[in-house]
Amino acid sequence: MPTYSITELAREFDVTPRAIRFYEDQGLLAPRRTGAGARQRVYSGRDRTRLLLTLRGKRLGLTLSDIKDLLDMYDSPADTVPQLTRFLAVLEKHRTTLQQQLADLQITLEEIAGHEERARGLLARHLPAASEAA
Repeated sequence: MPTYSITELAREFDVTPRAIRFYEDQGLLAPRRTGAGARQRVYSGRDRTRLLLTLRGKRLGLTLSDIKDLLDMYDSPADTVPQLTRFLAVLEKHRTTLQQQLADLQITLEEIAGHEERARGLLARHLPAASEAA
């Protein structure tokens, strides 16, 4: 079974070793420890896959807590129905959040357009007066 060092995983996934250690602290990864004082981390294929899925989940905007719940479900010998049900619930929650953010962005963009229009109007009124004074 292949193993990986923290440096290898960091390079492969273009993340820092510090990020990998953080994911370990969050319970997403569980490397073996070897060497003097058991300080050297040795990551398994399972850890590599969990890191890949963690990074994929983050790109989707999922929280680390949601990612951990989903990954832990796949480690359990449970049926896939609870896993899929939980996954759908996480996606629904995330979709709702994104829809709210989109609505907030639309409102903000409309406000910006209004401010721009007013500023252009004010500028147009001031420019003729400025050119006459010169």
